[in-house]
Amino acid sequence: MERLWKAFAFDDHNLLPKVLPEYYVSGEIVENTGAVTIRKFNFTPAVKVSSFMKDRLEVDHANHLMKYAVIEGGFIGKRLKSQTFEVKYEASGSGGCVVKIKVEYETLDDKPLSEEEQTELKGWLVQSMKAVEGYLLANPTAYA
Repeated sequence: MERLWKAFAFDDHNLLPKVLPEYYVSGEIVENTGAVTIRKFNFTPAVKVSSFMKDRLEVDHANHLMKYAVIEGGFIGKRLKSQTFEVKYEASGSGGCVVKIKVEYETLDDKPLSEEEQTELKGWLVQSMKAVEGYLLANPTAYA
């Protein structure tokens, strides 16, 4: 669990372009106040909805909890007014971890997203986690 937590909480802006180059061109920290980090991810043309996404990240290291809000790019301004994620990492008995994801959003037209759109919102995060997990399994000393 700790390795996955370290990879996402500290370095996903560098790691995601490495493990999912078909979707991520680059990632960078735009601003870091200690309590809040603003990050920007640039996407390849394979990501149809936007060429980038900027988010506001808050990390609670003691509780292995990440909260982030998309502030620009992605679905913001196209289908959504706001989009937030809460991601909690919990140890599992087998030495692994369980990741719980909560997604909240507000649509521009005040109509709920379709099941397909909701799946797509969460799907990017799940796909990214699976790619990072694969990288960590293939590189046992990374983020140790």
